[in-house]
Amino acid sequence: MKYTLEQFARMIDHTNLKAEATTADIKNLCAEAKEYHFASTCVNQVKAIISGSELAGTDIKSCCVVGFPLGQTTIASKVFETKDALANGANEIDYVINIGEAREGNWDYIEQEMAEIVAVCNEAGVLSKVIFENCYLTKDEIAKLCEIASRVKPSFVKTSTGTTPSGATVEDVAMMAELTPDCVEVKSSGGVRDADKFIEMLKAGATRVGASAGIAIIEELKAKYFSNGEEYLEV
Repeated sequence: MKYTLEQFARMIDHTNLKAEATTADIKNLCAEAKEYHFASTCVNQVKAIISGSELAGTDIKSCCVVGFPLGQTTIASKVFETKDALANGANEIDYVINIGEAREGNWDYIEQEMAEIVAVCNEAGVLSKVIFENCYLTKDEIAKLCEIASRVKPSFVKTSTGTTPSGATVEDVAMMAELTPDCVEVKSSGGVRDADKFIEMLKAGATRVGASAGIAIIEELKAKYFSNGEEYLEV
């Protein structure tokens, strides 16, 4: 497929999930997102009120993480956190599954958790993204999560939080894209810091990429592939 630089930018969730992020940091993140016309800013849930306010009236989404980064809170807690984020200005939700329950094969729990959070998002008319944290999972466990997602139908399945030693891999993105229906897209997150890695993820099947290096990625794409007046890059 052929993409413009603008289309590439619209596939990036511009991210700041640092514990020490200040109000000024999040406002700057939002200003950068507006300048580069990214798909969203991705922030911790407590910052929803800032990003929601800063992005109001734009087509850039205020994405917030839930159960981040460990996923080790109850379903009820995650549902409340989702509703609270939405009430405070979020209009996309990325939540972390209960990884321990997945490792134990408690798939009914995982499906209930996914169904309840996706239902809240669907009712609010916002996108839902399910973070698997693949580095802790076997291929069979990832496949089972994709099977559940194929039934529940969140907007996206997502590779990782970006806080663990291993982030997104091309192999995992390709697998997730193959095992989910077209209505469930794939978000690659964790370790995507340059243009070549970004393009690799798109080729593997990702349609959204979470990155704190979004500006660097777009500037590198611009310099390497769009510097001579090219309109498109084929991926």
